[in-house]
Amino acid sequence: MHGCTSSTASFSQDLGRLTLCGSMSRHPVSTGAAMHLAGYRALGIEFTYIPFAVTDVEGATRGMRALGIRGLGVSMPYKQAVIPLLDEIDPVAARIGAVNTIVNDDGRLRGYNTDWIGAVRALEEVTPLGGARVLLLGAGGAARAVAFGLAERGARVTVANRDLEKARQLAAAVGGAAAPLDGEALSPDHDVLVNATSRGMAEVDPRSPVPEEALREGLLVMDIVYKPMITELVEAARRRGATAVHGGRMLLHQAAEQFRLYTGREPPLDVMDEALRAQLG
Repeated sequence: MHGCTSSTASFSQDLGRLTLCGSMSRHPVSTGAAMHLAGYRALGIEFTYIPFAVTDVEGATRGMRALGIRGLGVSMPYKQAVIPLLDEIDPVAARIGAVNTIVNDDGRLRGYNTDWIGAVRALEEVTPLGGARVLLLGAGGAARAVAFGLAERGARVTVANRDLEKARQLAAAVGGAAAPLDGEALSPDHDVLVNATSRGMAEVDPRSPVPEEALREGLLVMDIVYKPMITELVEAARRRGATAVHGGRMLLHQAAEQFRLYTGREPPLDVMDEALRAQLG
């Protein structure tokens, strides 16, 4: 794995000093805090985590330096805007063009992307990705992180999107192929199908992004949507005998990588997963 571990080596916590981590987003949510805090408690380390509501990303970044905040998760729409404000960017994050994690080492801010790690680890819990034929639905920011992660692991990626030109651009960036969204999902020439669109979100459109007949036994299906955790796509995949991975696994693994970067410790996955499930119901 490239990057994503270097900053932990130089970090040591002063005994008796509480270390602050958190997140910056326009509309803070409690899922990240729940996972991180549960992990800190489980390991008995003096860290805490606060989700910050941010409208001034430049000011928030200056504040991170000034206050000695150890780590911040970054949500949309700040994943690109924060990049020029940092001192270093992890190579994979630079290729993705988005940062979702900032680590502060004595005032030096380094940006990472743990979204791609969350996606590939969630899939690798089920199958190796080297040489796998993956159909990726979507070509937005989330899909871009997933696509680069898949390419990093040696998968063969086909990007399917309603806007075919966007699919072509992302496919070219990861050495993959592009296809129109309609019809491609019915092809049997894929080992893995990943939904990286907003289709399936309860508040956007709860319907599955692919017809149920596109799903079959032997196919691995992952939906990165996690609200609800069990989407219509996941339910349909299970009915058809496919192996289904819900979006909570990607969310868990990307937070676990943040935990490693912030603390230098191995995250207690089971404890963090339990906290996530309690948050998402």
